[in-house]
Amino acid sequence: MRQLLRQIHEDWVAHGRDWTKPGFRAVATHRFGNWRMSVRPKLLRAPFSMLYRILFRRCRNVYGIELPWSARVGRRVVIEHQGAIVIHGNSNIGDDCILRQGVTLGNRCLDRPNEAPTVGQRVNVGAGAKILGKVVIGDGAVIGANAVVIHDVPAGATVVGIPARVIAARTPQETAIL
Repeated sequence: MRQLLRQIHEDWVAHGRDWTKPGFRAVATHRFGNWRMSVRPKLLRAPFSMLYRILFRRCRNVYGIELPWSARVGRRVVIEHQGAIVIHGNSNIGDDCILRQGVTLGNRCLDRPNEAPTVGQRVNVGAGAKILGKVVIGDGAVIGANAVVIHDVPAGATVVGIPARVIAARTPQETAIL
């Protein structure tokens, strides 16, 4: 429980110390969903699971942020704006990432439903961007607004377009400074 509260406090600080932000509420619900899975036995977990489902559906239906507990989310992930954010349950999101409205991290093919993106650390994802399939986004990358990413993105690169293509790249040393 102490670790859960520490994570939620860290997320609260990352979201500008504003507990009313829908992004903070969605991330806090995600953290709670992960914590409840540590409660043993299942019978004791049941009320927490019920509460999680209520909170998850509220975030999804009211705020438009679908962030299931099974997605792996790093520390200090910020969801800037609400609306039309869909995160695949098998996605990995690194520390200090920023997601904006309309972002989708999802699968690319119906015949491979478990393939999901891996987003590195300090990645900035623009509004409306779609990252589809089993792609890896390198640390410090910038995904432009409305970009459709279907291939791996190197660390420090900036990608835009449909399909996304690299328009700028930083060296690994420059990326580490960010």
